[in-house]
Amino acid sequence: MEFVFTVLTLEVMLNASHIRNFCIIAHIDHGKSTLADRFLEMTGAIEPGERPQFLDSMDLERERGITIKAQAVRLSYDREGVVYEMNLIDTPGHVDFTYEVSRTLAACEGAVLLVDASQGVEAQTIGNLRLAEENGLAIIPVVNKIDLGSAEPERVAEELVEILGVTREEVLFCSAKTGQGIAAVLDTVVEVVPPPPPDSDGVPRALVFDSTYDPYRGVVTLIRVVSGRFDQGADIRLIAAGTRATVDSIGYLSPEMVPADSLSTGEVGFVATGIKDVSQIPVGDTVTSFAGGAGTALPGYREPKPVVFAGLYPVENNEHQNLREALGKLRLNDSSFTYEPETSQALGFGFRCGFLGLLHMDVVRERLEREYDLDLIITAPNVIYRVTDKSGGTSTIDNPSEMPPANAVARVEEPYVSLLIITPGDMVGPVMELCQQRRCAYHDMVYLSSNRVELSYYMPLAEMVSGFYDQLKSRSRGYASMDYELAGFRPGDLVKLEILVHGEVVDAFSSIVPRELASFRGRELAARLKGIIPRQLFEVAIQASVGGRVIARETLPPRRKDVTAKCYGGDITRKRKLWEKQKAGKKRMKMVGKVEIPQEAFVTMIKSGD
Repeated sequence: MEFVFTVLTLEVMLNASHIRNFCIIAHIDHGKSTLADRFLEMTGAIEPGERPQFLDSMDLERERGITIKAQAVRLSYDREGVVYEMNLIDTPGHVDFTYEVSRTLAACEGAVLLVDASQGVEAQTIGNLRLAEENGLAIIPVVNKIDLGSAEPERVAEELVEILGVTREEVLFCSAKTGQGIAAVLDTVVEVVPPPPPDSDGVPRALVFDSTYDPYRGVVTLIRVVSGRFDQGADIRLIAAGTRATVDSIGYLSPEMVPADSLSTGEVGFVATGIKDVSQIPVGDTVTSFAGGAGTALPGYREPKPVVFAGLYPVENNEHQNLREALGKLRLNDSSFTYEPETSQALGFGFRCGFLGLLHMDVVRERLEREYDLDLIITAPNVIYRVTDKSGGTSTIDNPSEMPPANAVARVEEPYVSLLIITPGDMVGPVMELCQQRRCAYHDMVYLSSNRVELSYYMPLAEMVSGFYDQLKSRSRGYASMDYELAGFRPGDLVKLEILVHGEVVDAFSSIVPRELASFRGRELAARLKGIIPRQLFEVAIQASVGGRVIARETLPPRRKDVTAKCYGGDITRKRKLWEKQKAGKKRMKMVGKVEIPQEAFVTMIKSGD
């Protein structure tokens, strides 16, 4: 994120009762960023039509039409002669960034729940609503995109009445594209969202709900002041991280950075300390004063934990150092992914990276390729497993090649998610069939309306990261939506599936699969590899193995030279002699030969396995 530093001063100190901290929550593509644009225009923060999706600062966000990073902005709204300080936080809508949404909700007193008038209530609508209710926020239901020809505002309003338990009159209607109904939404925010609670003890406490990196100012931290006051030049401390720093500058975003002398109870703003490492100021931590500050952190702090792991390798081995530097720089702006060096016999030197989900993985890969001009290979995604050996020791593995031998394993546990699917009623059968194929455990089914069904399952995370979302969209003709949250580990009958090419294990193709599916997956992988690996001068065996036992095999025939081409006529024994000599030569070659698998084969395998 690039900030334009505007030299302004805060001349008017607002009464705390005139502060409103709220956010916009919704499913993907229901119009959060467009609604935020109308709020900015109506309050005079930006000129009308200045830039679509103004708060989405990355090109990648605008191109994909999604919000990746939460953005905060302070608006001044004049209502009946009273000026209100409106702190708006635009949140991501994708399930991968649920942790960021939860931190944003903790910084607010109210939330605008936005629902598309043509799509209706979807899975992440309910997921984000539950998070808001857990945080005790005032909910303002708004039906958006009422200008569309396919809009059904009354049907969607009835769904919101059913889910929220509100009256029909409390549901607002607007079009963020045309501006219709926007003023009513802002007025309702002022009326319904309560002001920040009063300061209890005067001890400075603030919640870090986001942070980003500026090359000149270091880490810029976005905070919500819960109690007390923070002044420029003050010594501060982060309770969970233990970091000590001095406030170099303090202020708020409107939407440019506006300096101020201090931030007080209830206000939302930024603090720059000159620290160069984002990990020293983790999102969700509590800021307090160094001397006489709070002893305990604000509730709810937890570190975001990666749930999907994949290997990142440069296509050209001499780009390894450039990839290392790029990962280090990118982590300054996104501390939620992890990386550590790893080596693959097939792909060379690379890094094992952990991500919050598949979209997060795709975003990181694309940013590395765009911003740092790298050409990358990313391996098939895996999840973390908990393995107990026969001596009772427990370890966690995020790479199938690290799985201990089968005779040393007593138990394997895999992560599960609580899965929520919303689908049209006539698509329930295909969707339930898909979930059954993916080892899901049925939990509940609720009819939201006459033709909208909510399905709840417990599902292995490994099944989700292997193309489940694409198949769900296919089975439901694009109408189903899903949301999920981690639900702990459960034991499973899992085995390590290895692929051997000419007797040697290819670690990049190893995977952990259910025992009952091992033979099918093994045959599938071996057949796919047979069509990818180029033929050699000798016969090559492609085998799938579990616990040292071969369960599937394909044979890649050798390339043959016509050694009898020079024979014209004569006795057949001459040709037989040449054929036997060729056969003996290929047998010797097979004993000493090695198969070099080209990198194109790995790229094709990984893409075809998505």
